[in-house]
Amino acid sequence: MSKKVGTPVWVDYGSNNFQACTEFYQQLFGWRFEDLGADFNSYNLIHCGEALVGGLMDVSGMQCPTGGPVPSEWGVFLHVDDLTARTAKAKAAGAEVAMENMEVGDSGTWSLVVDPTGAPISLWQPKNLESYDFVGSPGTPVWFELMTKDFDAAVAFYREVFDFDIHMMSDTDEFRYASNGDMDSATAGICFAPWLGENDNSYWRVYFGVDGADAAAQKVASLGGRVTDGPEDSPFGRIVTVLDREGATFQLCSMSEATGE
Repeated sequence: MSKKVGTPVWVDYGSNNFQACTEFYQQLFGWRFEDLGADFNSYNLIHCGEALVGGLMDVSGMQCPTGGPVPSEWGVFLHVDDLTARTAKAKAAGAEVAMENMEVGDSGTWSLVVDPTGAPISLWQPKNLESYDFVGSPGTPVWFELMTKDFDAAVAFYREVFDFDIHMMSDTDEFRYASNGDMDSATAGICFAPWLGENDNSYWRVYFGVDGADAAAQKVASLGGRVTDGPEDSPFGRIVTVLDREGATFQLCSMSEATGE
């Protein structure tokens, strides 16, 4: 059964220090990396046990289509039904198209756009590769979240382009948060992040499952990463915000440590 339009279906990491990156994540999550070879520019599939997690690419020396070196960061891909039409829709809704209708062998096609709030987001139309494995186990993606400086613009864009089914979880002066789908079917969140500075872009971030948030946070630090927030209890799990060795941010979430509302 095909995914709904707008469902996060893939994550990948662009690394400027490939060896340090693979060592860090292998030791943190036990990941295994599968090099697809020269035909795919040595793109690596990431596996955690038997689960397919996402992809990894060495971007050292590469330049962004919009200018400047490619940063080390995690990227999120949303499922689309018609890549050409959805890319055009994104452009009409105010996005900047960075890469368009790129073929990935027989796996699928993708576009990369920068949404009106400044966050890069990829569109994925599958052929033989629909998505990562939705298993919810430690070392695999468990949630996806847009941190945006313009909440209203983000909600309007993702609703228009990706058919987001917006459900407001909080709409106060202190905290604005919406999910794509209700609590039982939500696939991603949009969070107002007014603390982002003038030179900071809005961005998508990935939550990876862990078995024990505090121990995972300590392991990140021991591997040369850094904890920037938490661990903190939530109804969805105990959550930590961290940076890896290259300064790329991601989340750790121990769902077994979820608290009450």
